[in-house]
This record gives sequence, structure tokens and C-alpha cells, in this order.
Amino acid sequence: MIPPGMAVPRTSKLPVVFINGFQNVCAGSSFSNTFGSADQVLQANGEVSLFFDICSVPGTPTIEDLGAALGGFVTGLRYIDGQPVDQVDVVAHSMGGLVLRSYLSGKQNTAGSFAPPASTHVRKAIFLATPHFGSGVALAFALTPQLHELASGSRFLFDLGTWNQGTDDLRGVDAISAIGNGGTGLATTPGFDDGVVALTSASLRFYQPGRTRVLPFCHVNGGGLVSFAGLCTANAQGIANISSQMHPSARLIVSFFNGTDDWKSIGVAAEIDPFLSVDGGLIVTARTTDDLPLSLSSLKATTSAGQSKQLNIPSSDVAYTDIFPAGPLTLAAVSGALTISTSDALPSGGVEPYTVKPGPLIARVLPAAANVFPLSLAPGMIVAIYGSSLATRTAQVSFNGAPISTPYVSLSQINAVIPDGVSGLATLTVRNDAGSHTVNVFVEAARPAIFTLDGSGTGAAAAINATNNRVVRNDNPLHAGDYVELYATGLGATTHRGGLDYANLQPTVTIAGRDCPVTYAGRAPGYIGVDQINCIVPAVPAVPLSTPVVVVTSGTRSSNVATLAVE
Repeated sequence: MIPPGMAVPRTSKLPVVFINGFQNVCAGSSFSNTFGSADQVLQANGEVSLFFDICSVPGTPTIEDLGAALGGFVTGLRYIDGQPVDQVDVVAHSMGGLVLRSYLSGKQNTAGSFAPPASTHVRKAIFLATPHFGSGVALAFALTPQLHELASGSRFLFDLGTWNQGTDDLRGVDAISAIGNGGTGLATTPGFDDGVVALTSASLRFYQPGRTRVLPFCHVNGGGLVSFAGLCTANAQGIANISSQMHPSARLIVSFFNGTDDWKSIGVAAEIDPFLSVDGGLIVTARTTDDLPLSLSSLKATTSAGQSKQLNIPSSDVAYTDIFPAGPLTLAAVSGALTISTSDALPSGGVEPYTVKPGPLIARVLPAAANVFPLSLAPGMIVAIYGSSLATRTAQVSFNGAPISTPYVSLSQINAVIPDGVSGLATLTVRNDAGSHTVNVFVEAARPAIFTLDGSGTGAAAAINATNNRVVRNDNPLHAGDYVELYATGLGATTHRGGLDYANLQPTVTIAGRDCPVTYAGRAPGYIGVDQINCIVPAVPAVPLSTPVVVVTSGTRSSNVATLAVE
């Protein structure tokens, strides 16, 4: 354990930052009280540990304040040689996970306001019993700023969970979650919580499927307030209180940070948990046709089989429930004399955010070439805006309030071109005769995405064999030494010279893992938002029954994986 303010020794592995959760009394806050001997486990694994104690921030800070302080802590780390610590791994317990997410998104104290850091400095993160969508226990005792934000159905949680195109992609940080089902069931239902947090709330399904493990633990060790309230037994084990290297949470941490798949066999996958395999949670807001928030009188969810449930509305403009059957559903929101209904589908395994509104509704804004993760765009990119009721007789798309080009417009999809000279968090708005809807989008220097011939984003790349100017297919394959013209979008800003628009960031291309030396990268002449990369095909190994894959990398982002016929 490296004390605060001290230089970090260099090892072959990244330093690990631990973040504790809500502390009822800061006088008892310590690393061992939350994480036991986790630092000793990591020391044996060749890693140094650091502790960001939420009690180190004075006063009554909000989770946003703690996130900002965490940012200062991480960016201020230095190695013994004086060089900055460029990246860390993170283990966060309970509210500590929300502190990390607040930092990654740049959440501000003003509702709906974000200022994401340009670089997160976080490689991997492990969330232990984090109430990503709140805790009903916190709702019952929401007497402090932190507990108010932790409470199920808080505006903070909805904003945090929808900051980037209606979701939170954790800025692409590689992450997993471990959640407990060792509560008595008094908080929710037996087998569905750790005494404090419901399984759906702690799940990472909103980020990626397959990243959540269920373990037979309580939120904290028994014997304290949680046991006194009857939420866990007196002899319960806490999910983060690591007693040895054989503790399941310790094994999960070591495996995930070491890059092995052993963590996938610890506990039970959310996809086969008896609750998470069939149920999901909802957190919902309602808005007017012109995208103004509505105060909710009631909000009811109804399955296609007719099973219905009135959602809880603790904060007037956000409704929630932790458990509801997955599948098609109808949401009916009532605000005074106004009733709005919408049909959607609830995935199993976690909590899904919804916005109920008439008029245009944006679901996602993706590179027109392919779906990508994390959710980011680039200057000059052509994007596909997906949603419902996007176009009536007229439709206009604006970016940070200024109109942008829309080569294609329909009810469910609009293609538009991101302007040059933008970066960071921006707003994208669709407006038509029926109203408007605005979402945040995150713009990076480059976000390459390869066009494919079938439009799937995973099939044969849209490419020209320059030796005969024909489309690359199995009947017109490439050979080593050929020039290939690859079509993509998202190479970012360009500089005009010699009649061409060259990408400021030079991308790299690999075919079957081998470098394809780039001779040109920039805008495809005559096409708006489309990029062209010319490269020399390397000799690739013969791989039976498969086609070599092609990947474009620019800046810190890599494209979707497409294929190229090469022999």
C-alpha cells in the first residue's frame, strides 16, 4: 500500500487504485475495513496498491465532487523517477463505483451537465456491489447529499446512466462487476440482493453482456448496521472484505487484471442467474414533444401478456423498478392530464433507461459504416441516427445548435455528417414538425469504422483492388504487393494539399495481423464523410476456411473487424 502523496514504485504491472463506498462515520474509514487484505494479495501478484478514501474529501461532498477529486488523485500520481502514472487499474466497492463513473463521464453538480476528461488514465475497472441504478435502502435514509444520489430513482443516477446517447459506455474502460445475493431478502426478494443492492442495479448489462458475476456474499461483513436492520445475517461475509488470495473476489481481481479468463468461472454468470436470466429493471423519465421534462403522476409498465406494474416515483420526474419480466412492454406515463404511451422491449439481466416522449426520439448515433464500442464519433464522420418518428414533412439535424448536412432522411434513420473542428461532449438534435429530441454525443480525434459490402459492419470490407479497379471479392482476391483502396469513415480532421484532404492522424491497417503499409489516408475524393485508405497488401498466412480480417487503428481507437479476400 502506497501512502497518499508518495511516489509509486514501478513494477511490470499497473498500479491498482481502490475506492471505498459510503461511510456512515468517517472516523472508522480505512482500507482494511472495506477491502481486508486485498493489498497483500496484489503485492504477491506483483502490483502496488493505492487507496482513494472518500473520507479524504472534506465537508459533505456530492458524488460529483468525489469524482472530480478522484480525477485529481489519478492524474497527480507519479512514479519514483518523476514520470506521471499514465494508467491505473481500479477496484471500487459500492458507492465507490459511482465515484469512478462520475469521474469517467465528467459528471457536474448541475443536473445533466458533463465535462468528460480527455483521457481517463484507467485501463480496467472492477465494480464490487456498486448500485449503478440505486439502492432502496439508501432511499429510506436519504438524509445526506450522497445518500440522496444513491437512492433508487434519483435524478443523478438517471443522468449518469444516460450521459452518452442514453447510456453509459464507461468510456470504453475494460470492466466487470461482481454482485452479491447473500441478503436475507428483507430489502427486496430472497436471492435478489446483497442486503443493500438489488442484482439488476449492480449489473453491468448496460455496459456489456457477459460482464457480471453473482457471488454468495452480503454487501458488507455481518455484525454491523446491515445485520442490525435484518438485511444480512450476523455471520455474513462482505463481497469486498478479502481475507486471503483464495477469496472469490480476490481470485476475480487477480484474474481480470492479469488478462486470464479464470474470473468467468467464479460465481454465476448473470445470464444463468434465476432472476437476471428472465428479469430486468427500468428507470424512466417522460418528456414533452419539444424535449422538456415532465413531472410524473404515475408510470405503468405492462408486458405483452398483460402483466402490469406501477413504477416507484421517488423524485417526481424519475420512475423505477428493480424487477420486471423481460420482453416486449408498454410504458404509459401520466403527467397531470397528459398521458403518453410507448412500446419497447426490456432486456434481461440489468436496468434499462427509457425516455417516454411523443415526437422524434433518438435511440443511437453510430458511424454509418458499423456499430462501434465505445460510443464515440469523429470530426467529418458520416453517422446514422437511429430512432423513431425522426422525419415528418421536414427534418433538421443540428450539432451544438448549428444545422448540419443530412444526405439521407427517413422515419427511423437519418444520415448526417459531423462537422470539422469539434471535440469532446456535444449535443445532437433532431427537429421536425412533431417536435425535437436532443442527445449528448462524444467526439474524439478519430473513430475509424470500415464500410462493409453487406452493410452489417462485420462482413467483407468495401474495398477496391487497385490492380483492376474492381471490388474485392472471393472471385477477385488481393495478392501480396497489390494496392487496396479501403473505404471507411471517422479518420478525423484533415488538411487539404495537392487536391486531396489528408487525415491529420495517420492510421495503421493490419490484414490478418500483419501491417499493410499506408500510402494515402484521408477523404475519398468526391464523397462527403467517406474516408479512403490506400495500402500495400502484405503476404498473409494461408488460413483454411477463413478470410483474413482487416482492422484500421487511428489514435487510441480501432475499427470494427471486417474481412478481405486475399490469396
